[in-house]
Amino acid sequence: MHTTNYFDTFIAVAPDTAATAATEPPQRPTPSVAELTYRMIAEHPYGFTSDDVIFGVWADRRGIAEDERESARAEFFAKGQPCLRSSDLGKRYGWGVHADAEGRVAVVPMDSDEYARLASGEGGVSVTRAMRSSR
Repeated sequence: MHTTNYFDTFIAVAPDTAATAATEPPQRPTPSVAELTYRMIAEHPYGFTSDDVIFGVWADRRGIAEDERESARAEFFAKGQPCLRSSDLGKRYGWGVHADAEGRVAVVPMDSDEYARLASGEGGVSVTRAMRSSR
């Protein structure tokens, strides 16, 4: 079974981001993946792992019933899935993502002191970046 979870890791914004400050993804009649991902993490900081978020957003967008989610999750992670490094949160909207020792995630605005602290690797956290938008 594959996983997208990180532990004691900070995902900084992409090096080619146009964002100068963190902004919430715009609300749309049909919520985007970025909007759903942001809401799930921001409303429950350190409440979910990356796997929980990525699968939850995927399942919500497909209307998968709660009683079918366990088997759908096993099938979903039977193959590799893109991790939060590929999310528009770090590529377009200026949010870093911190994963704690248990793999639970929280968003951190790029224009905050906490972001600067985590991006410097303070406290022994591993630092990586969101994926570039262009090659």
